[in-house]
Amino acid sequence: MHDQADTYQARFERRWRHLRRARVRALAWLLDAPDLLDIHDPHWEGRIATLGPMTEETARWLAELDADPTPLDAALGAKMYTRLGLYAEKLMAFYFAHQGRLVAHGLQVRASRNDTVGEFDFLLDAGEKGVEHIEFATKFYLLQGDAATGFDTFVGPNLADSLGRKMRKVFERQLELGSHPAAQEVLPRPVVAARALVKGWLFYPRGTFQAMQGITAGHCRGFWCPLAELDALPGDRFLILPRLQWLPPFRAQSAVWMLDKAQLAAELEDHFTASDAPVLVALVREEPNDIVEFERGFIVPDDWRDRARARLTP
Repeated sequence: MHDQADTYQARFERRWRHLRRARVRALAWLLDAPDLLDIHDPHWEGRIATLGPMTEETARWLAELDADPTPLDAALGAKMYTRLGLYAEKLMAFYFAHQGRLVAHGLQVRASRNDTVGEFDFLLDAGEKGVEHIEFATKFYLLQGDAATGFDTFVGPNLADSLGRKMRKVFERQLELGSHPAAQEVLPRPVVAARALVKGWLFYPRGTFQAMQGITAGHCRGFWCPLAELDALPGDRFLILPRLQWLPPFRAQSAVWMLDKAQLAAELEDHFTASDAPVLVALVREEPNDIVEFERGFIVPDDWRDRARARLTP
């Protein structure tokens, strides 16, 4: 385990511990977390977007939202989100709209009534000449092999995706949407730039870390381990994080579902009898009036590594 004083969680808390509302903390994470992909690496051909450093003006705006979240709550609406990606997109749309840059969000392109070609995540104002297409993603991948073999060795928890596959799809299809003939009918102005904005967390086998060219050096990271290694985890207080709480490090004034290690083991054993889906767990400490995450990791079924290897073998 890396130095707790230098984890992303520790850095996030030093800057944002004054934010108390979950939605505002999630927005702060989206705006301030390191980009998952290194925008300067030539592998990405200059097609990776970044929000840039957090400004003091934006930090003040977040504090104001935490004090009065009415505008954010109105933008998100009363609906209960079940998809993390959609929730993150709505938060980003709120931010781009606040900036005065949002031209369109979720604009669909159809070749015919029943033939959807694709969707523009965001179109941002790029001046009189046109708009910038931003393809947005929040991703969580587990390293299941040697990072030197390529981006496909970072796989999604459910094994349906990999970082390599995702970025090939983004570059070969999604960022090309603006040049599709059907897009010309819905675009308010020509697309003058198309880039991917990617946030997320990468998870490494417990006790290990492999730096990789193309990945931002200071990216958000955690661990993964099979259920059989649960006893080796540090700490004695844990939370099973619901999907909509995967973005920022967890902090709350109370957490009635906090588990000790034996309770966590029992919960996970029950879960894995019915599902193969890995579970994201926060390691937490108790502070006066608060529960605070200091590390996080996916607990996977004991056969997950073999299934991951088999799924990704050509």
